[in-house]
Amino acid sequence: MAEALDVDIDVIAARQGSDAFFTMATERPETSVVVAAPTPAERERFESLGSRVAFGAEAVAAAAATADRIVVNGIVGSAGLAPSIAALEAGNRLALANKESLVAGGPVVLAALEAGGGDMVPIDSEHSALAQLLAADDRGVERILLTASGGPFRGWSTDQLAAATPAQALAHPTWDMGRRISIDSATLMNKGFEVIEAHFLFGIDYARIGVVVHPQSVVHAIVEYVDGSMTAHLGDPDMRMPIQSAITWPQRQQADWRRLNFEDLDLRFEPPDRDAFPCLGLAFAAGAVGDSMPAVLNAADEIAVEAFLTERIGFGSIAVVVEGTMERVAARSIKTVADVLEVDEEARAVAWDVIGTSC
Repeated sequence: MAEALDVDIDVIAARQGSDAFFTMATERPETSVVVAAPTPAERERFESLGSRVAFGAEAVAAAAATADRIVVNGIVGSAGLAPSIAALEAGNRLALANKESLVAGGPVVLAALEAGGGDMVPIDSEHSALAQLLAADDRGVERILLTASGGPFRGWSTDQLAAATPAQALAHPTWDMGRRISIDSATLMNKGFEVIEAHFLFGIDYARIGVVVHPQSVVHAIVEYVDGSMTAHLGDPDMRMPIQSAITWPQRQQADWRRLNFEDLDLRFEPPDRDAFPCLGLAFAAGAVGDSMPAVLNAADEIAVEAFLTERIGFGSIAVVVEGTMERVAARSIKTVADVLEVDEEARAVAWDVIGTSC
């Protein structure tokens, strides 16, 4: 059996102090611990671990800013932006699973990357695949293709989607994910976010980024070249692979997880239904506008998803809220984290207003 990836873990951080996170902290007595937003009871519990525990979002960013670290950022939402910036400005490797860092603050993140001199390696399976494909051959790239599972509602009509429930939307057919990303997968907004992320990661125009639905989630990305040839990255849908790749990049390390059996593969591809899933088109539109509009997209979607999960709006109204917010919040230049947070706050307020007046 191959050896597991052997790395020293200096700091672990989480938004809240769950039982699972407390167990993780107690099992690693030499590791520093950060809880960003604990309840009073969680704070008291974690304080029992002593001086190695810190609290607050600022402590998360400070941990990311410590030099000579690989910072794995798996925070959900725009809260992940400040730690990403801190890691890059310190010259660290940012192993990025928080796509909102690039969606909401792409220009700011790229500026921090250039200033700090570190590197940024994606963890999303699609972007990890693209990084590997482009590292192998980036000559004459005509376009890149991101694959999408299609989510739990693949093949559903607009009428069927209007009656979709949160429980149905959370039941992803391939991946076990958090609540927001599961809903974003169901609307195809997650794939739209990944399009914006790919634009910033690889410097490829939106017109040269495509999306194809691939229910088996075995082909993670495809690169098409100017001569018509293509290369594809295949692998079992297992997030351990892109996580390990980001940590060991550009080297590979042996691993013992499941291999694909080509005799069992039945790979299918189809175009996304942009009429039934308009969020994908909204993401392309936000990317084309640029500046702060992707940040508006992200903030409005976060509010719309929250409203759907609490049954204040229906599934079809998620796109209505996002589009209405994009129409009402003008795009402007963003140069700092403060700029992004200002746009984020404004867009969230407008999104709630759209929910109150249009849904």
